[in-house]
Amino acid sequence: MKEAEEKINYLHTYDCLTGLYNRSFFEKALLEMEKAECFPVSVITCDVDGLKLINDTLGHHTGDELLKAAGIIIKKLARNGAVVARIGGDEFAALLPACSEDDAEKYRKEILEEVEKFNRRFVELPLSLSTGTATAANALQSPIDVFRNADNNMYRDKLQRSAGARSTIVRALMVTLAERDFITGGHVGRLQEMVTMLGKAAGLQAHELNDLILLSQVHDIGKVGISDSILFKPGKLAPHEWEKMKEHSEIGFRIAKSSPELSPIAEMILQHHERWDGNGYPRGLKGEQIHICSRILAIVDAYDAMTSKRPYREPCSRQEALLELERCKGRQFDPHLVDLFIKCLNDAAL
Repeated sequence: MKEAEEKINYLHTYDCLTGLYNRSFFEKALLEMEKAECFPVSVITCDVDGLKLINDTLGHHTGDELLKAAGIIIKKLARNGAVVARIGGDEFAALLPACSEDDAEKYRKEILEEVEKFNRRFVELPLSLSTGTATAANALQSPIDVFRNADNNMYRDKLQRSAGARSTIVRALMVTLAERDFITGGHVGRLQEMVTMLGKAAGLQAHELNDLILLSQVHDIGKVGISDSILFKPGKLAPHEWEKMKEHSEIGFRIAKSSPELSPIAEMILQHHERWDGNGYPRGLKGEQIHICSRILAIVDAYDAMTSKRPYREPCSRQEALLELERCKGRQFDPHLVDLFIKCLNDAAL
């Protein structure tokens, strides 16, 4: 009983993930600071950039690790008497009594410098913080107003840096996928060559070819959100594992939509497992409802998969793979593009 009471009391005061004070305690501290008149009073707010993207792709456990790292940095650098709290899902704040505007700005810069050091040690996934500060020199401005001003300044900072921060996260996700996925050795290079060949034969414009080449490089980025036990399972996936694997198209779509560089091909990533007959996923599109770049990639990706060695099977011969494409045209693949692809391969003797 006593242990349960202690736990309840703890949760009234502290955030259970980071061990910092919670929002309720922080708001009480703001009110008490107003009575104490410990001017100048400063507040700094920090927001973890791209947390939703990380949670959606790598899972909440990865996002939680970044939140804990941010909390440790902000707390470690805080001066004596500071109240450091996690005040929202991705937001932190520090209430700094007897702290001038210059000292608050120094603390903010120290936090960002420590984040850079953290990222040099842990390069797999960068931590990025948007920050804002505000100071009340005297009682004409309350600590509550200072907090609101700091929060507004933080959101201005976030607007200015959000696209760059998301792009950094997306690049880190691509590196993570490349390091995990031993199947892709040489795969992307072969795809680029063949999609370019088929795209030109299909009459794509230069900008469409550029999108197609980019699609061939990043179409599987959503696999960063799929566990290794499923991604690298040597045998057939169980039904529940297959349902999980199919999520990678939608995960990839969300990643691409968050990145200025990839947003033009987000819809193509979403569609790259749709089928000509409408029995694909995730939306069951059919025929020319499917973007031509996605249709081209589906054919080339299938051909390369069949003719490449995998841990659980030997590769098909070129002729066997072409016969399978013939068998599946009009069902899985665009029949015109299959015929065009086979002609291209024969002409190029690939």
